[in-house]
Amino acid sequence: MAAAGSGFEDPPADVLDRAAAAFGLLASPARLHIVWALAQGESDVTGLAERVGGALPAVSQHLTKLKLAGLVGSRREGRRQVYYVDDPDVVDVVRLLVGRLTDRAAPPRRLLHGL
Repeated sequence: MAAAGSGFEDPPADVLDRAAAAFGLLASPARLHIVWALAQGESDVTGLAERVGGALPAVSQHLTKLKLAGLVGSRREGRRQVYYVDDPDVVDVVRLLVGRLTDRAAPPRRLLHGL
């Protein structure tokens, strides 16, 4: 199905459903922060809780939701469960959006004239 006059085809309904579900999960600031942190490198739940400033049980619940959605994966290292972002496209989207919003929030640079 093509969008009127745009030259682009609309994605199938199942793709839109999956994208909406992923965006819905990332709509939580806590889960977005967790994905942002994991995009920088793997971590266990204790390290993530310290980094994002959340309680251990809450961070664990967020990780469970992200894992069930396929956005985050984990593996066992001894007694620790190590988490990582399991979808590189999600990392790209999160980095792009957060980076752009960070740039917009930064105060404008002043140019020095006459130097």
